[in-house]
Amino acid sequence: MEVSFYQLLKTPLEKALPKLVEKIYQGGYRVLIVCESQERVEALNTVLWTFSPGAFVPHGYEGDPKHQPIWLTTELKNVNEATLVIITNGAYVESSEFEKCLDVFDGNDELSLKRARDRYTKYKNAGFPMAFWRQSETGAWETI
Repeated sequence: MEVSFYQLLKTPLEKALPKLVEKIYQGGYRVLIVCESQERVEALNTVLWTFSPGAFVPHGYEGDPKHQPIWLTTELKNVNEATLVIITNGAYVESSEFEKCLDVFDGNDELSLKRARDRYTKYKNAGFPMAFWRQSETGAWETI
C-alpha cells in the first residue's frame, strides 16, 4: 500500500477534499472516505454534491455501499471494495487491502500534527512507500 499524507494549511477539509476526490475518481479508483463522526459524513456528502456546478462525483453513505464508487463512513471497513482509502479521522490503516491510503490532516492543529507524525513514523517503519504533501501559501499542493 502506498501512503500519502496531505497537510492542510490554507483551506479546511470541506474545501480541499472535493477536488482531491474528483481527481481520484477520474483516475478510476473506488474510494472509501473515513470520517470521525456521522455529522462530518453528512457535511462532506453535501459538499461533494455542491462544490462545483460542473462536477459530478458519485458517492453515498446510505444504502448499498457496493453500488457507490465513493463511500463515506465512520468505520474503517472496505464495504464498497475500494482500492483507495482517504483517512480524515486520524485512523491508522493496518490492512494493505487498499492500493493507496491518503491521510488528510489539519496541519494548523498541534495535536493533529503530532498524531500525523506518529502515523507517518509507524507507516515508514512498516516499510510502506511514502509521500508527504502540504499546502503552499497559495493553497496548491507541494511535495516535501
